[in-house]
Amino acid sequence: MNKKGNLFDKINQKTNIDPGEIYKVADSVKNADFSDERTVRNLVRRLAKMANKPLPKEKEDKLVQSIVSNNVPTDMQSLSKMFKK
Repeated sequence: MNKKGNLFDKINQKTNIDPGEIYKVADSVKNADFSDERTVRNLVRRLAKMANKPLPKEKEDKLVQSIVSNNVPTDMQSLSKMFKK
């Protein structure tokens, strides 16, 4: 099996997210306007639903505002801290 297949198999095993859904989301954001709050909010909600994780309104608002204002962490440690808040 190729590396891409192995990666998606691991994602599916750990998260129970269908690789096809990942492709759909990736395709839907190719030309997305991340400065548009509505677009970003829809994406954040879609990802939370896909991951089957509850997303409190306060956290959703923080994520959306960070993305819209282009204040998204670029390293994994900072990104992880952002999600834990």
